[in-house]
Amino acid sequence: MTHDTEAAGAGGKWIDPYKGFNYTPEEVTVTRDWQAEKLTAAGVDPAVFGDVVDPSFFIGLAIQAGIHSGITAQGNVNMVQYLQQHQPAQLDEPLRIEGQIVDVRPVPRGRTLHTHVTFYNAANEAVISANRISLKPDPNAATKQGAGTRPEPLVGDPAQLTRGASFTLTPEAVKAYSTEGNSIHYEEEAAKAAGFRAPLIGGGMGVHYLLAALWEEQSPQAFTSEIYFRRPIFWDETVQACRSETGAIRALLKSAETKVGTEMALSGIR
Repeated sequence: MTHDTEAAGAGGKWIDPYKGFNYTPEEVTVTRDWQAEKLTAAGVDPAVFGDVVDPSFFIGLAIQAGIHSGITAQGNVNMVQYLQQHQPAQLDEPLRIEGQIVDVRPVPRGRTLHTHVTFYNAANEAVISANRISLKPDPNAATKQGAGTRPEPLVGDPAQLTRGASFTLTPEAVKAYSTEGNSIHYEEEAAKAAGFRAPLIGGGMGVHYLLAALWEEQSPQAFTSEIYFRRPIFWDETVQACRSETGAIRALLKSAETKVGTEMALSGIR
């Protein structure tokens, strides 16, 4: 992938997020070798996606775009991800990134950032939209609870899901997958300082397992998804990709607890 991993804003200082902040447009290319390296680290066969980019990568790329524009991701927690594929992104295809913070809302634990990011091809056609809501914790907040309205679960009874492939995470694999920018994903001290028992995988890493299962069933030209990160998935856990009978709901179960870590609602698949 041709993309720097870390930068601060003007004068080397991070920018305090505010509504209406526009990202600096930039270009990114997901190369075949980089995708193969990262998917292999995550335990996913790169051949599943053929010549197209696994859309899961655009979750992290959107975050990196914010970092390059001066918005730090350090300590932030992804809560809800809206991922829409308008058309497949091709490997080795340069894409232009445009993004904006559309809202910043105070919550008991800090602030939630509402961000819209879209990736465009050379013909100025939208390829992927990766909008999200993330929590920016306030270290001085009086409570570690309270991050705004919590959407209702998509999965009522995990026992009703059809079980798929399992993936056993290791610290080495998570470190190999992770990019710089949010050390709660690769440094034990940072994770514990943020209130977690160990580093947790980034949201996009978990989504790979769900989309790999979808791609094994079909190679969609377009889809819309809403992804909810319900529980942290730590770098030493085993997870299982599951689906509802229709396939419209996908979930990543934490195998030791049989609880939902990540869940996804799919629509508009064609």
